[in-house]
Amino acid sequence: MSAHQLSDLVRFARHNSPFYRDLYASLPPDADRLTDLPVVDQQEFWAANTLHHNRVLTGPLSEATVYKTGGTTGAPKFSVYTRDEWRTFVSVFGQGLVDAGLRPGHRVADLFYAGELYASFLFVLDSLAACPVDNVRLPIGGAAPLETTVPTLRDFAAQVVAGTPTTLCRLAEHLIAAGLRLDAVELVLFGGEALFADQRRLLAAAFPNAEARSVGYASVDAGLLGRPVPGPDARVHRAFTPHSIVEILDDATGEPVTEPGRPGRVVVTSLFRRLMPVIRYPAGDRAEWTDTAAGHFRILGRSEEGVRVGPVSLYAQDAQDAVADADAAGRIVGTQLVVRRWKGRDGLVLRLATAPGDDDPAGLEPLAKAVVTELENARPLYPDSVRAGFVHPLAVEWVRHRDLAVNPRTGKLVRVLDERPTA
Repeated sequence: MSAHQLSDLVRFARHNSPFYRDLYASLPPDADRLTDLPVVDQQEFWAANTLHHNRVLTGPLSEATVYKTGGTTGAPKFSVYTRDEWRTFVSVFGQGLVDAGLRPGHRVADLFYAGELYASFLFVLDSLAACPVDNVRLPIGGAAPLETTVPTLRDFAAQVVAGTPTTLCRLAEHLIAAGLRLDAVELVLFGGEALFADQRRLLAAAFPNAEARSVGYASVDAGLLGRPVPGPDARVHRAFTPHSIVEILDDATGEPVTEPGRPGRVVVTSLFRRLMPVIRYPAGDRAEWTDTAAGHFRILGRSEEGVRVGPVSLYAQDAQDAVADADAAGRIVGTQLVVRRWKGRDGLVLRLATAPGDDDPAGLEPLAKAVVTELENARPLYPDSVRAGFVHPLAVEWVRHRDLAVNPRTGKLVRVLDERPTA
């Protein structure tokens, strides 16, 4: 399938998708420039993109593959691709694997996760098969026991291991604890999470001859986002032109950022997806241009729409819902998510504000526990990851409303603060 022109895609979405028809109802019929179109509200998008009575899809769900993307236990989210769209997705992403460092004949272990409608394992495996250079694919999976994964890697002399940083570091810890290292590995391809300096040190001890590189920048909901740019900074990518358009929007004004070094949120338009159109959709990340002429941008971390804590995706709305369910008396007057990293693991701190004078520790402690319980019930992967040693337990920090961080330009509350190092 060839990439569709933006104007054709917009007309198609307006005519066939009730969600986009309503979203663009006030626009003139010939509105077809990106800046003519509103940015999609994620909450409204997923409220309309349901299993039954779907208002986002442009046609019946009669030929497609369904994948799970984020969501809570009560409201799972699903993303769909027709066979032609999936073929385009993996073929274009596969071309970017050459930029990531894949070389002819490389033996690649796919350690991403499979099953339960998750896409990453199949996506990477299919992208490797579509890659323009020959390679040998080892579909091991991230859930395989390390006791069997390590012998497979050694028997096949795997030269590339691909997975989330959490999975790769778990493998590295296992190797180091056993007094082993895999000298044959030349390339560690990570995706789905940021890779931090302490993790790089761990990987270097287990794979002393390997370079850690981004496998590429994509998500099952937003689609193609960025192919790796060779160089010392694995955070730098460039858009998959002409199959997708990446914008960086100013946090305060929502206007496109055009100069290097000015951070904003990433918004993507997929030009090859028609069954589930993705037009000016927030990817959930922040970035900055590094070379506008070449279209190079650096990923800076998650935006206020969502945050990744180790292997767990959370949204600011999840915390708001947990507070609403737990705080019947309405004592909490402000909520902020703070992501930090210490002792080699990510951790999430719920910064909760109370009104002046409401600082009774005896009363706040059970309220904090109730909020944490509600959030863990909504995101069971978080307590599971705590038990597995991947992330720190959820913590609560009580503050006054004035202590909550705000945008210095607009005074608006910053819903998610990512205080992890990005270098």
